[in-house]
Amino acid sequence: MNSGFTFTVKNSVFDENYNPSENTRITTNFANLARGTDRQKNLRNTLVMIDNRFNSLAHWDNPKGDRYSVALEIVSVAMNIEAGGDSFPVIEILKTSIIDKKTDERLDGIVGNNFSSYVRDYDFSVVLLEHNKNQPGFSIPDNFGTLHGNIFKHFIRSDEYKKNFSKSPVICLSVSSKDTYQRTGNLHPVLGVEYHPGHSSLTEEYFKKMGLQVRYFMPAGSVAPLAFYFSGDLLSDYTNLELISTISTMETFQKIYRPEIYNANSAAGQYYQPDLNNQDHSLTKIVYDREERSQLAIEQGRFTEQHFIKRYHTILEQWSENYPR
Repeated sequence: MNSGFTFTVKNSVFDENYNPSENTRITTNFANLARGTDRQKNLRNTLVMIDNRFNSLAHWDNPKGDRYSVALEIVSVAMNIEAGGDSFPVIEILKTSIIDKKTDERLDGIVGNNFSSYVRDYDFSVVLLEHNKNQPGFSIPDNFGTLHGNIFKHFIRSDEYKKNFSKSPVICLSVSSKDTYQRTGNLHPVLGVEYHPGHSSLTEEYFKKMGLQVRYFMPAGSVAPLAFYFSGDLLSDYTNLELISTISTMETFQKIYRPEIYNANSAAGQYYQPDLNNQDHSLTKIVYDREERSQLAIEQGRFTEQHFIKRYHTILEQWSENYPR
C-alpha cells in the first residue's frame, strides 16, 4: 500500500547518563526518571533493580545471581508525511538486549516493552474526555483509536521495522484497577501463573485496533499480574531469556510507578482486584512525580491535536478509512 507515510527510526541508549531528547514525550516512564536533581541516582538504581530481577528469574547456571545484565535502547519512531514534507513523533518503545557475562555474548531481547504515543495521549486525554464531558454516563466515541491503531500496524508492517527488528513487539502494561482477575491453572516456567480478566477493558479494545491481543501472567516472585500485549504466540515465539528481559524491565518500572500494586506487601490470590489506594506497600528509593505525569498527558494531547491531527486531518482521515484491516 503506497500511503505516502514512511517511518524514521532512531535509537538512543538508556543508561545512567541518559538525557531525554526534545521529541521524547516527557510523560514517558524513562524520561520522567531522568529529570530533577536525583536523575542519575534514579537511573542507576533502576538499572540495578532490572539486572537483579533478571538474574532472579534466569537462575539456572547462574549460582551467584550475577551472570546477566540488561541493556536498554529507546526506539523513537517518526512518521514522515510526504504531503507536508514534515514528520511527527508517533511511537516510542524500548528494546532490550541481554549481556551474558559468562559467554561474553550480547543477545537480542524484545522490542516493545514500554509504549508511548502522542496520538494515544490525544485519544485518551482530549477525545475521550471531551466526548464524555456532558454525558450522563461513560461511552466511547465512534472509531475511537482507529487512526492510532492503523499507524501502529503500518509501522510494524513497514520495511523500516523489518530492517531493524526480527520479531514482533511485546508491550507490557500494568493491570487495570477497574477489573477483577481470576487465577487459572496454567503455569508457564518463566511468565508464571496466568490470570483471566472478568471482562474486556477499554485498553484491551484500544490495543486490539493495533493488532495486539493480551494475556495476563504473574511471574514467580511477583505480587501482581502483568498485561502482555502481542501478536502471534507469546509462549512460543520468544525464548525464556527474551521474556525475562521484558518482565525484569517492566516490573521494575511498575514497582516505581505503581507501588500500590507491584510493590505491595502481599501477593495476588485466586481473585485479584488491583487497588491504587492500597496502603500496604513499600516505596522504592526512586523519585517519581505521578501527578505531574497526568497533567502533562493532557498538554501533550493538545499538542498532538494542533500539530498533527488538525494539520493533516484530511490526509489522515482518508488514509485511515482505506487502510486494510
